[in-house]
Amino acid sequence: MASEFESEFVAVRRHEGGVAELVLDRPKAMNAVSTDMARAIGAACAALAADRSARVVVLSSTAERAFCVGADLKERNSLSDAELVRQRPTTRGAYGGVLELPMPTIAAVHGFALGGGFELALACDVIVADETAVVGLPEVSVGVIPGGGGTQLLPRRVGAARAAELIFTARRVEAAEALSLGLVDSVVPAGRDAAEALALASRMAANSPVGLRAAKRALRLGHGMDLAAGLEIEDAAWRTVAFSGDRAEGVAAFNEKRKPNWPGE
Repeated sequence: MASEFESEFVAVRRHEGGVAELVLDRPKAMNAVSTDMARAIGAACAALAADRSARVVVLSSTAERAFCVGADLKERNSLSDAELVRQRPTTRGAYGGVLELPMPTIAAVHGFALGGGFELALACDVIVADETAVVGLPEVSVGVIPGGGGTQLLPRRVGAARAAELIFTARRVEAAEALSLGLVDSVVPAGRDAAEALALASRMAANSPVGLRAAKRALRLGHGMDLAAGLEIEDAAWRTVAFSGDRAEGVAAFNEKRKPNWPGE
């Protein structure tokens, strides 16, 4: 399938039904995130966020042995302190770009997803892994900390104590254990991660685009709030959809026993 957005390291591919695939494409480096790759991820996410036709996004990889191995440590080793400081906003823009996508996102993970690679997956709403997946946040083993959202996103998935154990030990977790710990949401046969993630995305994308984005907003903003505050966030999100064209079409389609033709507004 042809790509509509393509840089040296990232491509965006379109699938039927409003599914977009954001493809990490630096296979020779197992998708190690260099400055240029981080910039490309941020740009691709900005384009997707502004595109109302994109209902669900799948984050995938062309590298055979890895989803993403994290930061490009060879490049990092060549940077001065001042250059590292200047690089930081670009790096944050990549991870934040994925995290802030307004539509549902699914990571399709195989092979190594370590450090910043796992943080890119954690920034997605759902993680589909295949049997070859190995995930982890090993940053303290090289003298840093997870800096792409890992210290905040991992405890939201698995709880504070489990996240602390995983981050402090820097250990790698294989697919079966990752599933049992809640680090990933499903494990599929080897080589099936992208196909299964795209199939799941298609099922999600069959629903109202307005509803999907509003539900994601309520889920994200309400997480960690007390119940009363969370219900107010939910009510605000409900008000954005209650009088929408999608709501009117959804109700009409239900009563007419047909598939809805979502206007997306």
